Amino acid sequence: MQTEGAVTAITAKRLTLALCAAGVIGGAVGAITVNHNNAIAQSAPPVAAAPATVQAPPAVAGAPAATVTLPDFTRIASEHGKAVVNIRVVGSTKASMRGGPQIDPNDPFYEFFRRFQGPQSPRGGGDVPVFGAGSGFIVSPDGVILTNAHVVRDANEVTVKLADRREYRAKVLGSDPATDVAVLKIDAKNLPVVPIGNSRNLQTGEWVLAIGSPYGLESTVTAGVVSATGRNLGSESNVQFIQTDVAVNPGNSGGPLFNTRGEVVGINSQIYSQTGGYQGLSFAIPIDVAARIKDQIVATGKVQHAKLGVSIQDVNQGFADSFNLASPEGALVANVERGSAADRAGLKAGDVVRKVNGQPIIGSGDLPGMLAVSKPGDKVALDVWRDGKIVRLNATLGNASDKADPVERVQVSNIDKGAKLGLALRPLDPNEQRQSGISSGLVIEDAGGPAIAAGVMPGDVLLSVNGKPVSTVAQVREMVNKSTKSVALLIQRGDDRIFIPVRIG
Repeated sequence: MQTEGAVTAITAKRLTLALCAAGVIGGAVGAITVNHNNAIAQSAPPVAAAPATVQAPPAVAGAPAATVTLPDFTRIASEHGKAVVNIRVVGSTKASMRGGPQIDPNDPFYEFFRRFQGPQSPRGGGDVPVFGAGSGFIVSPDGVILTNAHVVRDANEVTVKLADRREYRAKVLGSDPATDVAVLKIDAKNLPVVPIGNSRNLQTGEWVLAIGSPYGLESTVTAGVVSATGRNLGSESNVQFIQTDVAVNPGNSGGPLFNTRGEVVGINSQIYSQTGGYQGLSFAIPIDVAARIKDQIVATGKVQHAKLGVSIQDVNQGFADSFNLASPEGALVANVERGSAADRAGLKAGDVVRKVNGQPIIGSGDLPGMLAVSKPGDKVALDVWRDGKIVRLNATLGNASDKADPVERVQVSNIDKGAKLGLALRPLDPNEQRQSGISSGLVIEDAGGPAIAAGVMPGDVLLSVNGKPVSTVAQVREMVNKSTKSVALLIQRGDDRIFIPVRIG
């Protein structure tokens, strides 16, 4: 007969195995994008969180206790949790010749696969089933559901389980990997829906609530605060994420993020983690961005993204000094794609975009974030800092699928050294121009002093100084002599163009 301690140990061991299995087959936390539907928002009025008042201990002995108001999310969880769903996915992948998924023997899940999945895998490199899981939420009473694109990627079968335990086979209406949004449809009527809010009104420090199925644990509620808004994660995505400290784990992918009024303001999307589990940094896609994606998928089954046609960098203090900016704010244009919307509008490398349609650009990530809610053909007004003053340019956005026009090639000459920067320069020869597609510039044969300290490397091609294109050493010397603190060098390095600030004072 087992003792109570033994039973507890066995139960804990089984729970650990179950959680490991859920972690293996669960979808990784990813980004979901949702779409706005005014009719839906009207049919499902938000349920505000009731505040709860508590007495906080005084900061100083003898002082009166401070009153702190905390949100009560019970009504939101009760009412709108009915519209949050669990998603299970069955797909397939190629097995290894040994008959199972290729997993390092040192991986903590190796034994799980070896014991429970290995013998069932076909021999000879055939297909093996792959299981995934995530969350989603209903936005239309007739069964339209939003989730992550990565949750249903390569899915052969998608099953949606409602909060009342009913299950439906779902159809994927469309997905957009660029924003990690997918729209599903189930054959049902009169379903509960979530109200859609406005993520632009979200403030740092505001309380928010997440509902989802982490590790397969359905209808799990976690709460926290907005840590930051407009967060650029440095990926190819143009999404400006909402950062929170809400506990989000594998399986929460695609679940809603509510504000205290019971409105969905974001889609729980990604986490920053060194362990694979929650470490206090969670990210959600703003509902405003998601709204545009969902509407396009429902209307056409596909998504078109707007394109300005520039590569940009942050403006640091060195660049601000180089371009005579009062503050290090804006998006520095490093390259303009020939024939793009930016090219047609007159944007140039070295311009600093300060505003889009009157909205200020603080960090460079603000620019693609603002364009993410636009569509091809939209017109935008750009306030650009150029030659010490603001210039207003108007651009008609293109389509992200458009290809760039070829770059024209011209010949340059002169060889010399720019000792003040620590650069040895020479012109591009015609063969280098043809191979690189660079019309003009100076090859950096050697770098030292201030230049190498700033990150300039031999083999880079110097294209401009402080936003002015250069093709001769005399032009470089003239621009450097006019500068007092630093110069901004536009460098071509491989396929990339970057600005590098070099201190010369």
